[in-house]
Amino acid sequence: MELPIVNHPDYVAKINDDNKFPIKKFGALAKYLLKTNVVQKFHVPKECSVETLKTSHSLKYINDIKNKTLSIAAQKKIGFPINDSVVRRSFVATGGTVLASKLAITSKLACNTAGGSHHATFDSGAGYCVFNDVAVAANYLKNKRYAKKILIIDLDVHQGNGNSEIFKNDKDVLTFSMHCASNYPAKKSKSDIDIDLKDGMEDEEYLNILHKNLKELIKNKYDFVFYVAGVDIHFEDRLGKLKITDEGVNKRDQIVIENFYSKNTPLCGVLGGGYNKSFEKLIELHSMLHKNCANYFS
Repeated sequence: MELPIVNHPDYVAKINDDNKFPIKKFGALAKYLLKTNVVQKFHVPKECSVETLKTSHSLKYINDIKNKTLSIAAQKKIGFPINDSVVRRSFVATGGTVLASKLAITSKLACNTAGGSHHATFDSGAGYCVFNDVAVAANYLKNKRYAKKILIIDLDVHQGNGNSEIFKNDKDVLTFSMHCASNYPAKKSKSDIDIDLKDGMEDEEYLNILHKNLKELIKNKYDFVFYVAGVDIHFEDRLGKLKITDEGVNKRDQIVIENFYSKNTPLCGVLGGGYNKSFEKLIELHSMLHKNCANYFS
């Protein structure tokens, strides 16, 4: 058996060439994972249904995306043009995290090759996030009774404000966000647990803070964990303000995965952000999530 990894060619949408978002990373990551034998065959998702999306987003917002009727101002807040390709990608990538979460129930670990769109809230998108795939998948698992108590552990350099807002009144979903305090969004939401990090933090301090918090988190029992493995904590990231090395990113992933695998808690890994100055380095960093999960299947 190999690690279940979810991918769809439509994860790569057509956006303007001068867009800061590295949309081609999703296709390049898939090729890299095949080439390095991390996976032989991907699980291919379907579009997420409106019914499933409705648990986490307003019907008006879903239809505005689906029908491409979102205002220009709202599109600018997202950072993408809402065209056919972006609409298709948004539905399929969200379906990908839902599928990965279902696969993780039986295999204990599964990963999407997209996802972690944690700035999308109930009725709007923001910061390159259209639909909040983790929120949608978490609500899906709860509604299907696959899981009752869910933990979202978000280690992207930016706060997971969309998740904290969507689940602020839900006692069965714990939101944990460990992020750079001065990074986007300027106005932070209130997660169940927020760990604000100072600019320029390096590996040792970062990993010590993570380790300490994981020890506290595992005092509670969870039925399921979503891990947002943003690699924008890297020292060469264009949008992050931390100074974490390749080794630090790799160690972080290993600590999180082992922490929950050893407790027999299913974990679904999603990409999160990454805007490295080097595209090749970006792919390598994102692949660490999949490689470290795949080690449990070799």
